[in-house]
Amino acid sequence: MAENRASAFREGVPCWVDAQLPDIEAGKRFYGELFGWSFATEDEDGTPYGGSVVARLEGAPVASLTAKRDGRMPTVWTVYFAAPDPGALAGRIRAGGGRLLGEPRPVGPFGRALLAADPEHAVFGLWQPGAHAGFGRRHEPGSFGWAQLYTRDTEAANAFYGGLFHDALFGPDARPDFGRAAVTDVFPPQMPPHFLVHFRVADAEAALGTVARLGGRVQVPPFAASYGTVAVVADNQGASFALLQR
Repeated sequence: MAENRASAFREGVPCWVDAQLPDIEAGKRFYGELFGWSFATEDEDGTPYGGSVVARLEGAPVASLTAKRDGRMPTVWTVYFAAPDPGALAGRIRAGGGRLLGEPRPVGPFGRALLAADPEHAVFGLWQPGAHAGFGRRHEPGSFGWAQLYTRDTEAANAFYGGLFHDALFGPDARPDFGRAAVTDVFPPQMPPHFLVHFRVADAEAALGTVARLGGRVQVPPFAASYGTVAVVADNQGASFALLQR
């Protein structure tokens, strides 16, 4: 089912993902074929997205691709959590031992983005909605399905994010699609803590074949997680993400 674009996501719910890529056109070809996305450089009213392209699934926004402005920056997918009041969240981030990575960045009339890092330096984003609330579709093939934090200390991560996004994670009507796991559950111990964006697929094996055919690679073969079957892959430019079959 499509999400209501006019509805706001509650604080702390993953509401958007973007990829910082060296080559946007190559990204469009890769993800367009893998997930069936189409791409737009402006919204329905003709307002430009400001250098990014927005991926759409059956006409609904599901992600964005942005050209890296500095080649030293990582090629990476970032998850953004809904932040109707980013000032209040910024205070809780600092109080919990995290830090802000710069100032909030206006994105035209669509909203404001802010990057932050938790106490173990895993980077995530905050999104204060304007005209763009976030995902138009999620939890279906070709769209966002889960965000997993791989960390060295899951108890500390639960304490930090529980204080930051308590209602979204632990509230009485919470339906979280954000989990925490030890890095060593899946990755080598030297892997730094990080968020891994998961996209839903109907057939993980078929999707893995498409990834390979398009020049990507499998980083972690399919394994069973509490929230589905997961495989970690990288696109043809090195950005890692996961395929999730449920």
